Amino acid sequence: MRLPDDPRALLRHLYDAAVRRALPLHNTAAFLPPPPKGRTVVIGAGKAGGAMAQAVEALWPADAPLSGLVVTRYHHIPPRPAGLPERIEVVEASHPVPDAAGLAAAQRILKLVQGLTADDLVLCLISGGGSALLTLPADGLTLDDKQRINRELLLSGAHIGEMNTVRKHLSRIKGGRLAAACAPAQVVTLTISDVPGDDVSVIASGPTVADASTCADALAILDRYRIAVPAPVRAALERGGLETPKPGDARLAGHQTHLIATPQQSLEAAAEAARALGLQAHILSDEIEGESREVGKVHAALARSVALGRSSFEAPCVILSGGETTVTVKPRPDGAPKGRGGRAGEFCLGLAQALGGQERVWALAADTDGIDGVEDNAGALVTPDTLARAAALGHKVSDHLERNDAYGYFAAIGDLVVTGPTHTNVNDFRALLIL
Repeated sequence: MRLPDDPRALLRHLYDAAVRRALPLHNTAAFLPPPPKGRTVVIGAGKAGGAMAQAVEALWPADAPLSGLVVTRYHHIPPRPAGLPERIEVVEASHPVPDAAGLAAAQRILKLVQGLTADDLVLCLISGGGSALLTLPADGLTLDDKQRINRELLLSGAHIGEMNTVRKHLSRIKGGRLAAACAPAQVVTLTISDVPGDDVSVIASGPTVADASTCADALAILDRYRIAVPAPVRAALERGGLETPKPGDARLAGHQTHLIATPQQSLEAAAEAARALGLQAHILSDEIEGESREVGKVHAALARSVALGRSSFEAPCVILSGGETTVTVKPRPDGAPKGRGGRAGEFCLGLAQALGGQERVWALAADTDGIDGVEDNAGALVTPDTLARAAALGHKVSDHLERNDAYGYFAAIGDLVVTGPTHTNVNDFRALLIL
């Protein structure tokens, strides 16, 4: 077999195949219900919201009524295809920390579903990022409170399930509350998964899905990570006064939820692309969680064993994984430069450090939405000479790990992966190429 001439291009090809598999236009038609007797109202939130809305506009019968409102992240509305009429309004708001635009959008969406009948249909388009974009604080909380709590959760190292349990109970729209507000209309939710295990109650904090978690669960998480809430809100959590609609709630009876794209499907698409080039491809899991740098070290151990001929995987091959890792941001000493970067970059720092310049191992880690954390890159690349090139410029991987500065490290050596918004989101993508 002829080995690839450009490992970087090959890894980017696999990433692009994974993203392409998750694009809404490729996955929506099979899950659209027939037009109802009454109105069809489209609502939704998430990084893929604009692309999902355009897919519905393209696929919905031209003579059937269609209107609604979807909120997506700033700069995430895709170019409108020529000749496609605009029938669904798409607005933008902040992610990952909510802002006033997201608050206004949530208020408008909640108002849109008031007064519907059993003859009406609500199509809800949900993707990752929807939790921050669809913000409507519970009574006793201000937007400032929600922003602070969200920031502290993001810095705490809490995993996505914990964060969303808190978000559901501090909201007037999440955790099934939006679906309850739509009653008695039929509700069909189309969702793109960005969470390990594809739990639809976790994606965007499940605004149209019954919630099995409790106020007590949310309070325990807040206490675990030492995140304060106003005293009246804490009292409401303690007495169960901010409870969400639970499984079996009559207001949610008959609602349908469909996963139209998942992380596993995207990993399988990347594996197929690798095999088409003559490489063996192995998928570890689409549900990997943990500290990003530690997950990077584990992947490094596996890659080294393959490169040294000590594994049941034989080189040349590609090893793929997905999921959602976390970054616990360390306190910054006075005067120390601020670190930049997200989960994918920190994974690459841990990977590069543990590989120690291992020959014949290349890697790419990137978020499938095109944004690693809050930066302008999707992720980064690791090569056999990453450490040497960075050291020649005075950059130590240990220093950058200490201040969570993956962006600065990989920018210095030209190994950021920059894609721009992809208009979908099936979470982390990691590919290790062992030649």
